[in-house]
Amino acid sequence: MEVIHKIGRRKTAVARVYVAKGKGNITVNKKDMTDYFTTGPLQYKVNQPLVMTNNDGNFDITVNVYGGGITGQAEAIRLALSRAMCEVDAENRAILKPEGLLTRDPRMVERKKFGQKKARKKFQFSKR
Repeated sequence: MEVIHKIGRRKTAVARVYVAKGKGNITVNKKDMTDYFTTGPLQYKVNQPLVMTNNDGNFDITVNVYGGGITGQAEAIRLALSRAMCEVDAENRAILKPEGLLTRDPRMVERKKFGQKKARKKFQFSKR
């Protein structure tokens, strides 16, 4: 098996994932995953596609991720890993699809409008 390269996106975060046969090491931006994602829920999100397809420990995964916040980055990695697991074995698609792990979340931040404080918030009107 050669290296599988997939991309995942969430909000403004972009994750490039490289999956190769190995012992189960996950490296995110040249750091160990537990050092990069310090909380349990974020580590769970990253591992979710591997655990659901019974592949946790079969692959060495290298991730380059940038943009967005820490949660958006974790979810971008999850999408990229889900896509990679589908390429490893086509039967994994039937496992991941019902859980919504193959769906790109399209929600983005709404732009700030001219003459307003934020996207929807207006400046306060004062009568003097």
